[in-house]
Amino acid sequence: MKNLIENTVQFVKEKLKGAEAGHDWYHIERVWKLAKKIAETEECNLEVVELAALLHDIADPKFHDGDETLALKVSKEFLESQNTSQEMIEKVLFIIKNISFKNRNDVPQNLPVELKIVQDADRIDAIGAIGIARTFNFGGFKNNLMYDPEIKPKLNMSKEEYKKSNGTTVNHFYEKLLLLKDLMNTQKGKKIASERHDYMLQFLDQFYKEWNVN
Repeated sequence: MKNLIENTVQFVKEKLKGAEAGHDWYHIERVWKLAKKIAETEECNLEVVELAALLHDIADPKFHDGDETLALKVSKEFLESQNTSQEMIEKVLFIIKNISFKNRNDVPQNLPVELKIVQDADRIDAIGAIGIARTFNFGGFKNNLMYDPEIKPKLNMSKEEYKKSNGTTVNHFYEKLLLLKDLMNTQKGKKIASERHDYMLQFLDQFYKEWNVN
């Protein structure tokens, strides 16, 4: 297991060189650490958890013309090159395919605990201080407006609407980030998310005070 994880770390680091800062190796590393932390409190296959956490954003569709198959292809080829068992590969690919927020209404019932762990870890990295930093970084990357009081958040967007959305960065808090706390799967995930959620609420309160020059 140790060699496979180490080889995966090196592969991901190399693959994500020069990636947008919110979806780079450091994002992967944080999700990996969070996943291991949550896994300590769950009965699970740790190797599946670690591999899925490391490979979950190897080819984020946002940066590949919306292609949701590329990450699966890249991950499959890499794992096969490491002589990983077919059963292990299938478990990891299932997580990569079903982890995304935008796909949350399309996933099967009775998800494996390994997916729940990695999904919680990925969503936790989208909230709190890190989440705020990543959101504004990505908004700048896309040249989106930071905030416009005239543009209201779009709630309950379909998957296609969400993929095409270019709203303001502050609206993204209401369209995704503030929803994540209640989507956590594990008790550990819920606890960490709750603290980070409260921090985002404090941030928004301060943001509006400063925006309105109160």
